[in-house]
Parts: sequence; C-alpha cells; structure tokens
Amino acid sequence: MSRNVARFPQQGMLAEQSADSRPTADMTQPPSTESGPPFHDDDPSHRRRRGIYLLPNSFTAAALFAGFYAIVMAMSGRYDSAATAIFAAMVLDSLDGRVARMTNTQSEFGAQFDSLADMVSFGAAPALIIYEWSLRGLGKLGWLAAFVYCAGAALRLARFNTNVGVVDKRYFQGLPSPAAAALVAGFLWIMTDSGVQGAHVAWVSFVLTLFAGLTMVTNVPFYSFKDVSLRRSVPFITIFLIVLLIGLIAYQPPLVLFGMFVGYAVSGYVLYVWHRLKGRPVSMIATSVEEPDERGLH
Repeated sequence: MSRNVARFPQQGMLAEQSADSRPTADMTQPPSTESGPPFHDDDPSHRRRRGIYLLPNSFTAAALFAGFYAIVMAMSGRYDSAATAIFAAMVLDSLDGRVARMTNTQSEFGAQFDSLADMVSFGAAPALIIYEWSLRGLGKLGWLAAFVYCAGAALRLARFNTNVGVVDKRYFQGLPSPAAAALVAGFLWIMTDSGVQGAHVAWVSFVLTLFAGLTMVTNVPFYSFKDVSLRRSVPFITIFLIVLLIGLIAYQPPLVLFGMFVGYAVSGYVLYVWHRLKGRPVSMIATSVEEPDERGLH
C-alpha cells in the first residue's frame, strides 16, 4: 500500500483534492427531485387557485354598465337619465373596494378592472354627455373642453395607479374622477330638471368642464375620508345630521348633490392655500423617491 502511494504521489494528492472539493449536502434544502419522487409543497399559499373574485368585481361590472348606460341615454337625448346613471356608477364604485377589503378578496385584476371601469364611467361618459348636451354648439372649443376632461381623467387614474405605494391615504392628489364626474353630471341634471337652456348655459358648461378636467391633474390635495372608521361610536347628533342629509337629497337630488360636490371641489383649494400659509408641503404623493429632482413635482 505504501509503495503504491509512494509510486503515485500525484494520484494520491488528486484523490484528496477531489474528496475535499465535493459539495457537502445542505440539510436546509429540500431533497433533489431528479432521482427521487417529486417534492410536494404543503404550504397553502403555494397552492393558490387562479381566478377572479366574483363579489367585488360584480360591483365593478355594474359600475361599468352604469357608465355605458349613461352614454346610451345621452345618445337618445335622455340627459336626466344619463346624469342619474353617473351618480349610480359613483355609488357602485365606492362599494367594490369596500366589499373587497371586508371580504379579503383584493386582487391585482380587481384593481386594474376598477381603473378601466372608472375611465369609462367617470372619464369618457361625462365628457360625451356634456358635449352632446351643450358643448356641441361651441364648435371646436366644445369638443376641446370635452377632450381636456377625458384626458385629465385618464392621467389622473394613471398617476393614482403608479403612486399607490407612496400615497398619503388621508388625501387625494387632484380631484378624484368620480367627484369631477359629479360636477359635470350634477350641473347637467340641474339644468335639465329646471328646463334651462341657451348659449349662456353652454359657456358655463365649458368653464365647468375645463375646471373639472384640469383640477384632476393638479397638485391640490383633497381629503379622502379613508381614515374615517365606521366601527367607532359617534355622537347622537351625527346620526341626526345623516338623516337630515338623506332627507335633503330625497327632496332635491340634483341641487343637493351638485352643491355637495361643488363644496368638495372648492375645499381642495382651501386646503391648498392653508398648507401654503402654514409652510406645509402641498404635494401628497411623490412618484419617485430615488431622484430628488422629481420629489414633490407630481
């Protein structure tokens, strides 16, 4: 034995090196599946079913239908029904997210579906309705105002989706698209309900449509009401005020709803001026947190 080792010293060294260079088995890794039976993962999170959640996406689909229905009603000349459908879409849109959170059925599909439905119900539909009702008579200025509103809604939704990870939940940056749609549809509803028409109404529609479209893409902060907890107890007077508000809406739906959203649209600018006077930041969202030059510009 010693002669063999002495005669072939290099072979002995190679054998020792090959033995040292062999990888040791990692006991923390699962056994290899090349030569043995397949490895089965019993973790339930790895066996998640592919599909979509029915309940929240049903509300989103209903909101999408309401927006499409509003367009059809406007094409038929039934503008009051079109405005009512926009407000119905707002109610349904506010429910799908809450239902998803309550039932723990949030999904990326639902978020994208909701954005596309919002673009139809609160972007394209109000622009087409207000154009057919009054802006058509202004020629190029009319369809230009409608396009500014539609583009503002698209940009607003795109910015919201990209900034969802760094957003301050208490505020929206820019007027939310449902509130902008409520301004346009509410004004149309008031005018058709009272039977007021004329060239002056077209110019008011022009200014209001531009205001809603541009406010959606501004830096103005609007309170989101997302920090309001429905599980907390409230004073008795709060319930009385809610009942009073419901009664007022039932008595004069167009006037009360339009007044509420006009006040909400103005509140953002009041909050903007207040933050400026107090020296507080007015930008609630930063698209980029790595490039300092882009902070606060969105």
